[in-house]
Amino acid sequence: APLTMLFDYVRIRFPTLDIGHIIKDILQLNIQYMIHEDFGHYSYTEHYYIGDIFVYTSPDEEKGVLLELKGKGCRQMECYLLAQERSWYDFMLDCMTAGGVMKRLDLAINDKAGILDIPKLKEKYKAGECISYFRMQKDYSGTEKCGSDLPKNTGETLYLGSTSSELYMCAYQKNYEQYVKNGTEIEDTEIKNRFEIRMKNERAYYAVVDLLTYRDAERTAFSIINHYVRFVDREDDKPKSQWITND
Repeated sequence: APLTMLFDYVRIRFPTLDIGHIIKDILQLNIQYMIHEDFGHYSYTEHYYIGDIFVYTSPDEEKGVLLELKGKGCRQMECYLLAQERSWYDFMLDCMTAGGVMKRLDLAINDKAGILDIPKLKEKYKAGECISYFRMQKDYSGTEKCGSDLPKNTGETLYLGSTSSELYMCAYQKNYEQYVKNGTEIEDTEIKNRFEIRMKNERAYYAVVDLLTYRDAERTAFSIINHYVRFVDREDDKPKSQWITND
């Protein structure tokens, strides 16, 4: 499929100090295969991990147990879920049933066909052809210093919304990012562009409710996008709210 949808970041806090229960019953993993460390992030005091799946804990009941899956962690969790014959929806339901509190959820749309024209979206945004609930937008033409002093183009990025708010969106050229990170030739990168919806706290919770109601991640993602932003074609003889959405 030219557009594919994936979970790209999950952070959930559980109101329990029983980390064994979270690992065994929610993650359905074997704690004996996980590595234990006597330190943690986010002011937690210790953690267990396997690959990029991290579970933090501390003696503080207020903090409970924190599960964190970044991009790679989500891909690894997908493999475990497949073996467990569970879907992301089943997993999320288990988390919510255990009293899990959503701290962050990122949904990403990968564009393998170059359908999302990010430089064009940026042009339309700069030209005022974007109707949005967001008060803030930022755009970057990425440059990063490489071996020589000449910065190389790392692609175009458009942020919709403030990065400090509970919901914002980000579109960027994934092929350029992979070129800078890994030296992968731009033509050889499978994913051309990526559009991410990054949600925290209450916004993340409402997204999970929608995911569990419809069990259709594409529906949830696009309903959020369509609610917050649309790119339009300028029609000078009409008020902006009546401009037609750009295809």
